[in-house]
Amino acid sequence: MGAGVVKSGGGKRRRGSRRSRAQPMAEINVTPFVDVMLVLLIIFMVAAPLLTVGVPVELPKTAAQALPSDPQEPLTVTLSADGKVLIQSTEITRDELVNRLRAIAAERSDDRVYLRADGSVPYSDVAQIMGALNAGGFSSIGLVTDVGGPALDGPDGG
Repeated sequence: MGAGVVKSGGGKRRRGSRRSRAQPMAEINVTPFVDVMLVLLIIFMVAAPLLTVGVPVELPKTAAQALPSDPQEPLTVTLSADGKVLIQSTEITRDELVNRLRAIAAERSDDRVYLRADGSVPYSDVAQIMGALNAGGFSSIGLVTDVGGPALDGPDGG
């Protein structure tokens, strides 16, 4: 922060006295502080949407509305196009899925889980993962989709 020096006496010299001494200025310049805070705000606003689960999945599109956000970070299980199963961003085998889910369910107070499955995955695989989620202690399963798909009650799908 910038601190300056101010001469005392207003620039007038008195006869017989030596040069007036410089006194430190007691004001703080807050403009650089505000500039830094605004830059940090912009950085966080840009970076926040990038912090979601980053497994590339081609989600099917539906006409359903988005669910309201939760106070606790939601548990997300992903089934990718090549058959990999991920809890959040950690890849696991299908054999250890139920045991991991039971351990997670014991730690969490919320029994909701979101299932992200690639649109090209067969329905039987999705149903098997949903069964494993239920066996693991999660009774409220939400299927994650993208918005903008066909509506079955509209003029196009009627």
